[in-house]
Amino acid sequence: MLTRQHPQTRAYRASWRSSSSILLLLGLSGLAILGLVFLAAVWAGKESDAAALDRQRTLVNSRLQDQVDRVSHDVRLIGAGYTSLLSTRSKALEGEPQGADVRSAEAFGRIATTVFGYNAAFLLNSEGKLALESDPEAARRFRWVRPLLLPMLSQLKANQIGYAGPSQSDPEPTTVELMRLEGRPSVAGVISIEVPSPEPGAEQDGYAKYYLVVFRFLDGSTLDTLSREQGLAGARYARTADQELSEVAFQIEASATAEPIGFIIWTPDLPGSRVVGRLIPFLSGAGLLVAGLFVALMGLLRRSLRELSASETQARHLSVHDVLTGLPNRALFSARFEQCLGRSTSRGRQSVIALIDLDKFKEVNDVHGHSVGDGILCAAVDRMSTLIRPGDTLARIGGDEFALLLPDIEAAQDAHLAICDRIIATLSSPFQLKGETSVIRIGSSIGVTTFHDATVAMSEILRRADVALYEAKTKGRGRLVEYDPSLDKRVEARENLKRDLRLVLEDHARFADLEDNGPGGAGRLEVFFQGVHHAGDFGQLSGAEALVRWRHPSLGLLSPDRFIPIAEEAGLIGQLGGWVLKSAAQAAASWPSNMSVAVNVSPSQIGHRGFDRMVLAVLAETGLPPLRLELEVTEAALFDTNDIAQATLGKLRSHGIRIALDDFGTGFSSLSHLIQFNIDRIKIDRSFVRLLGAQAEGAAIVSAILGLSRTLGKVTTAEGVETEGQRDFLIAAGCNDLQGFLLSRPLPLADFRASMVASDVAPMKPVTSSAFE
Repeated sequence: MLTRQHPQTRAYRASWRSSSSILLLLGLSGLAILGLVFLAAVWAGKESDAAALDRQRTLVNSRLQDQVDRVSHDVRLIGAGYTSLLSTRSKALEGEPQGADVRSAEAFGRIATTVFGYNAAFLLNSEGKLALESDPEAARRFRWVRPLLLPMLSQLKANQIGYAGPSQSDPEPTTVELMRLEGRPSVAGVISIEVPSPEPGAEQDGYAKYYLVVFRFLDGSTLDTLSREQGLAGARYARTADQELSEVAFQIEASATAEPIGFIIWTPDLPGSRVVGRLIPFLSGAGLLVAGLFVALMGLLRRSLRELSASETQARHLSVHDVLTGLPNRALFSARFEQCLGRSTSRGRQSVIALIDLDKFKEVNDVHGHSVGDGILCAAVDRMSTLIRPGDTLARIGGDEFALLLPDIEAAQDAHLAICDRIIATLSSPFQLKGETSVIRIGSSIGVTTFHDATVAMSEILRRADVALYEAKTKGRGRLVEYDPSLDKRVEARENLKRDLRLVLEDHARFADLEDNGPGGAGRLEVFFQGVHHAGDFGQLSGAEALVRWRHPSLGLLSPDRFIPIAEEAGLIGQLGGWVLKSAAQAAASWPSNMSVAVNVSPSQIGHRGFDRMVLAVLAETGLPPLRLELEVTEAALFDTNDIAQATLGKLRSHGIRIALDDFGTGFSSLSHLIQFNIDRIKIDRSFVRLLGAQAEGAAIVSAILGLSRTLGKVTTAEGVETEGQRDFLIAAGCNDLQGFLLSRPLPLADFRASMVASDVAPMKPVTSSAFE
């Protein structure tokens, strides 16, 4: 069965084939170059060997010619000696020679052969017979060679026709030939000798003519001398050309007939082959090295391509997957979302998009650290992955936000809602991480929307899911909300409120005087004040907390929980907080000097560079002494602080501004924060005060907080005091200040001033900035 190759596999094979072809071409090129070098070396070696062999053959031929010339010269010298000897002993030639003369001639012959290195010397008469009697062995030897020597005598006689006699320029003629004698290659020479003879019948004018014949074998000492002088290694004589493959044969030809008389065989000196022989190991090593390098490079290339392919695969995987959880990221989710939109669902089925937000995850990071937070994310992913189908897509699209794509799911039975409910249930179960002793609880909020095809744009589908998610988080988290068109009205209302808030802040920025700022089209902001009363002085005012309200033209008076989150979301909290601070400081500047004003500040305000300078500038402008300003921060805000925020709080406190910890006990209660930030006041949250008289543990919690505050030397304020029983308990337990509806409600500035007069607390005249300075 044919299978479709993965694009990565095809790309890898294509890269492998391309790179292999290049390396193969390079390897073959290298081997071809080495081959050409080798062939060139072999050719040059052969040419050199041929030249050397020709040179040796020429030298051998030259040495043979030297032998011929030497014999011609030697035979003249020997002939002259015989002539002299025979001239003095001419009478010995009459008839049969005398014994003494014969011995003298034989002795001279032995001297001649010994001194000149000839193998035999014969003295012949004109008829070609021995002129002197010799021993039987010499006579027998002559008989063997006589038929071969007679042609030389004839040639010599022919050469002497017309010869006028020896002179310096025309020496005595001789005949010297190369021939085979006694079956061996030889060089033989013949010269005529004329001696005086008194006998009648002398050939010419009383002279008798003789012929001296000498010969020397070439295959004995002569060949050894030739081999030694010419450097002919292992030179030997052979009658036939029976040389070995490593030897060469030089044919010796008879001078008269040009017939071969033997062969000189030797091992030639071939410098080219010697050089090639020395080069072959190096060239072979180079070839093996090139082949080895080629194989190694092929292996390295294959491994590199595999690593590159794996790295590319990993890079592509990381480009569309989350590094921490391994889930698809936003890009891959969008691609699968578009694929899902391109497929139409069948009747009775639908596709679903669910946006999942982990509740309280930021608190986990703040309290336990990011490593624990990462572990919680992975554990949450593992739990969710077990609840979805193989064809579903769970993607991480934000820090603690996930998107779930459920394609082609049953519509009638609300199967998607069942899956989402199981996700909420499993994520609400405690998490126990390996190596951690504490149990961590989080939750999740889910916004869901359905779609059937591409009639609705992907961006619109995601917007609907996001609207549903926002509604789930607004309703208290830990719940599932499915998109409904009515939610768009709430979003629209929220966007309108955001727009109006921006407009009202712009209106207030154009008016410096709060009293003269009439309501515009978006209404106006007002600062209400709720009194803070001494616990032990019969409820005397010690200060007030500034609480912002928005008098909207169509929505009426809005409390902070309606628009503060919107201001945070829209990035307007800094502008809003600055306006509240300035308005509160202007109002409090006219209060008695023993009254302070508390203003809430958000984490984003504290973390903003220049917040301390802004606060000090407001105090300088309004004339409010720093000791009478108290900034309230929540426990969550302290956890969000960075080095800049911590330095900001330290600088403000060094100028005398007090720092209060609001809603103590409801967030991340930590003694380290009380000490690290040197908190001046602890405010007991109304949720604990409400327990007084209702639950037994309420009194224990409040008493513990008050005891801790006294131990640390911190001033305390109880919020939400609404009954006399709560008031009496707090006074008895040692709480410093009380705040709540039992004592006073939040009032506009004019009403709060009136309440101060009714309480016999006379307002002061505004203090100028010069007085503050």
